[in-house]
Formats: sequence, C-alpha cells, structure tokens
Amino acid sequence: MNRTPRLTFIIALIVLLIYPAYAQDSSEPTPTAVPRPFPSTVITQNGMTVELYFETIAQGGIGLVHVQGEGIAGARARFLNRLVEFFPAENDGYYALLAVSMEQTPRLYDLAIFAWYPDNSRITLNTQVEVVRGQFIRQAIGVPADRAYLIDPQVERHEFAHLDSIITTLTPEQYWDGKGFQLPANSEFTSPFGAFRTLNQTVSTRHTGWDMTAPTGTPVHAMSAGKVAFAGQLDIRGNHIIIDHGFGIFSGYSHLSEILVSRQQTISQGQIIGLTGNTGRGNGPHLHWEIIVNGVWVDSRQFIETWLPVGNGSG
Repeated sequence: MNRTPRLTFIIALIVLLIYPAYAQDSSEPTPTAVPRPFPSTVITQNGMTVELYFETIAQGGIGLVHVQGEGIAGARARFLNRLVEFFPAENDGYYALLAVSMEQTPRLYDLAIFAWYPDNSRITLNTQVEVVRGQFIRQAIGVPADRAYLIDPQVERHEFAHLDSIITTLTPEQYWDGKGFQLPANSEFTSPFGAFRTLNQTVSTRHTGWDMTAPTGTPVHAMSAGKVAFAGQLDIRGNHIIIDHGFGIFSGYSHLSEILVSRQQTISQGQIIGLTGNTGRGNGPHLHWEIIVNGVWVDSRQFIETWLPVGNGSG
C-alpha cells in the first residue's frame, strides 16, 4: 500500500490545526519580474560611463546608478554626506542604490562617483541629483490605553538606536537573485510609507514602512533571499524580523504573533518566516513591512518595483 498520500494529508492537517491562517491564505505572493529600464542620463568621462536610471529621486525614494568601463575594478560614491558602495554585476560593471531620507530637503545635491583600476589609479566624475518632494499623507492614530506608554519619544529613539546598530552593517555579498523582491503577503495595503502621524493627538512621528491588513496568524513570506539579522521583540515593532539581503539592503517585518526563524538563518525568497499579529505599538492585527537601503528607510513599494541586477557574489 502506498502511504505517501495519507502521510501528506496528515501533515497538511497538522499545519492547518497549528496555523489556522493557512486555511485563509495559503498562496505565496508571486514575484513580479521588473523589466530592465533605459537610463535617464548617460555621462561618459575618461573611459568611464555612468548611467542614472532616474530623473529625480523623491523623499524616501531610491535611484539606481550604473558604472562601467574597461578595466574598472570597483566604484564608490559620495551622496548626502554618506559613502555608497557599488556592487559588481555579472559582466556588467558596478551598480549602487542612492537612498534619500523621507525628511531630506528637496533641492539639488552633489553626487561624486569614484572608480579605480587594478594599478590603484582613480577617476572621479561629478554630477548632481535633484531630490523632489514626496507624496505623504497625514494620519491620526489611536494607541490603546494599555500601550499608550509606547508613544513616549524616548522609547522610539531607543528603538531606532538599536535598529541602527543592525542596519548600518554592510554585507559585501549579494543574497537576492534574479527574482528580485516580492510582497510579503497577499493582503490589502492600508497605511502608507512616510505618513505624518499624530499618536493619541499628542506625539508626532513618521511611518517607516507600509501596512497590510491581515488577521492574526496570516503567513508572512520573506521578500527575497537573505540571512536573518534580527529575530526578537522590540517595544514599538513588537515581534520583529530583519533580513539582510546583502550590499546594504534589509527588509523588516513587524507586529508578528509568531517568529518562525532565528538569527543567522539562511532564508529563501517566499519562505514563511512568521505569522501576523498585534504585538508592539499596534492598534489591531496587521503587517508592517519596511525596506532599509544603506541605513535609510525607503518606500518599500517603490523598492520592489525597481529593477535590480543580479550580482556576481562578493564585492
């Protein structure tokens, strides 16, 4: 007698009993292939070509930069008083993501790109990038009385300091692949990135990600391959997971009822890493998901709609 179908049925039944949300949403979000765009600006100087895949960058947005040239062995940029590392792509030069804070003042900013050769000679190209105003809404958010202590600005400052110690670490290796990034759940969007929030009519803050409506126990999927940089409890984000995707890109998943991964664990795209909940500074079950690039919180929806090249491993 073939026992395989019976065993499969038993395993599926156990999963549904333990995690009832699978019965509501068992489908994994489908990765959407983003086509490679044409560069908006091409600059050539002394054998180096720089391509900008954007015209402007909005507050809280990102811009992709491509450097190529015969014999170039690496590149780095200085933008908004930060050094930005380029990562190598397969037979296609070097790429970098410029990240703009949601609070950056809109105006023109200098972009300096440095490339070097195996003999340690260097070349510098200077241009400018325009930062434009983002489209942010205002929200009044009510935090339940038993969690009202979490609106203390000192609590938020402490949490950001903890997160900064994680997300400012640069892993010189690419973990994402040609599938790019996908949504973490099949749910409706609610509160948008960058919203100006007033908590309990007293404290002002900004929203660092997007919210998706989801009943407690809904599976949360990894947006792309990576390694778990953090899996634990925070005051505001509750049960929280951070995945390092390499070269300064991190994704975060908040307010979980269950964490199903551990720190340093290798993760594949679409893997179920946790279940939605209402932990931390929440006012109902939902998923808060965010993207950090080079230490800056950026619009996670814009990010997954951005074409990214496949690298060739370590830099």
